[in-house]
Amino acid sequence: MKKQLYIIYAVAASATVACTDLATTPRQTLTPEVALADLSGYEALAFSMYSRANNFDYYGQTMMIAPEILADNLRILANTGRYTGEEANGEREHIEIWDTDVYGGINDANLIISGIDNEEVSGDKDWKAIIKGEAYFMRALFYFDLSRVYGYEPGKEVNGFNLGPILRLEPTTAASQADFRTRATNVQVYEQIEQDLLNAIDLLPYSTMGKGPAETEFGVYRANLGAALTLLARLYLYWGKMAEAEAAASAAMNLLGLTSNGGGLVAPGVYVDAFSTPPHPESIFELELREVDWNSADGVNNSLNSLTSNNNAAAQFIVGASDDLIQAYEEGDVRRDTWTQTTVIGVEGPVYASRKWTGYKGNFLENIPVLRASELYLIRAEARYATNPAGARADINALRSRRGLEPVDAVLSGPALLNRILLERRLEFALEGHRFFDLKRNGRNITKHGSFLEVPYTDFRVLSDIPVEQIELNPNLEQNPGYN
Repeated sequence: MKKQLYIIYAVAASATVACTDLATTPRQTLTPEVALADLSGYEALAFSMYSRANNFDYYGQTMMIAPEILADNLRILANTGRYTGEEANGEREHIEIWDTDVYGGINDANLIISGIDNEEVSGDKDWKAIIKGEAYFMRALFYFDLSRVYGYEPGKEVNGFNLGPILRLEPTTAASQADFRTRATNVQVYEQIEQDLLNAIDLLPYSTMGKGPAETEFGVYRANLGAALTLLARLYLYWGKMAEAEAAASAAMNLLGLTSNGGGLVAPGVYVDAFSTPPHPESIFELELREVDWNSADGVNNSLNSLTSNNNAAAQFIVGASDDLIQAYEEGDVRRDTWTQTTVIGVEGPVYASRKWTGYKGNFLENIPVLRASELYLIRAEARYATNPAGARADINALRSRRGLEPVDAVLSGPALLNRILLERRLEFALEGHRFFDLKRNGRNITKHGSFLEVPYTDFRVLSDIPVEQIELNPNLEQNPGYN
């Protein structure tokens, strides 16, 4: 019955008006009143929410590749029309998630949050609380990504421009409920994300890091307590609330058993193989992709494996590591081994294919770790660098000890220490969608590889443009500066 209801509801969800923030559930399909009469309906809706994050135009591809090639980590190897504009930071060539399924996922979360506690909904009370916690977490993630793509971080505004995405906290189930809204401020959205994560923390269960679902374990394929704490720490880092970021990161590390000497992180010898292990041993939250999420043609055309690797003869292999990135690795750094040297016809010299995205599940399919444990060490290091440089160095060194490296200079402090932390983030999370945002949230120019010119932080291209059709649809929707 649960599987059947999931299929019915997934069809309804896929038909929602998800190309805009005005996501609605169509009347011609199973109505929410019927589909959401019991707990299994809400669980099906939660699956829909996660499925939207798997899409190629979100974490399935775009959110992992675009932030790397908009900055200096990736280069184009074959001109198929993909990511060439992003490599050159062309106007209106950016991350585009406004008119994807992100707002549909927000509407899924809103449906759960607003309805699951109704007395008419049958089912276990504790399980209701968990699903509600998942909805809070995913709504926070969706809004966090919209905020960093389309707006400046609080305190980093250019010319006072402080708008973020449109906030919708109530479900839209019919077109008559849809209204045209203005964009919220970046602080308003951040405050909502913070509250959603605090709510999630109160409701979500614990999951051991790197564990899939089992009889006695919730698993990292769904939102969990550690994931909510980690995303909260990341939010505070972007917000510039360093004391709060340190506290949230420490709480997550204590919960997950991550020690001050790097205990809990994978050993250097298995670092590369960990990316072909489901779930990743350091995963705190991981999107589980299955064969039903796409067919083999989709995998060839769109998967991370096909676009970044050449381990399959049918792969497109259109992007690889920039020479700048490869040269940034120290001798003995096992993270360098996530790139393998090869050649491409028409490209002079060696090129580098990814060994992070190997399609290990077959047909170019693999899971996507969204939150990994190593991020907590680097969040805490960055949060500490100005007030506790010794603590920041200790966190860096704990990570480096698990990557085959010696400690950093014992007197490293100030701007040089922050630069070291950002470099460690660049190397640790290459091809995981962090690089552009790490530069942007620090108010830095967007550095580029080779002969491409860096993008000044004050350049309007640092923010993505809201799709023109959305501006035309909603007269209250203000475009980002420079795109009018």
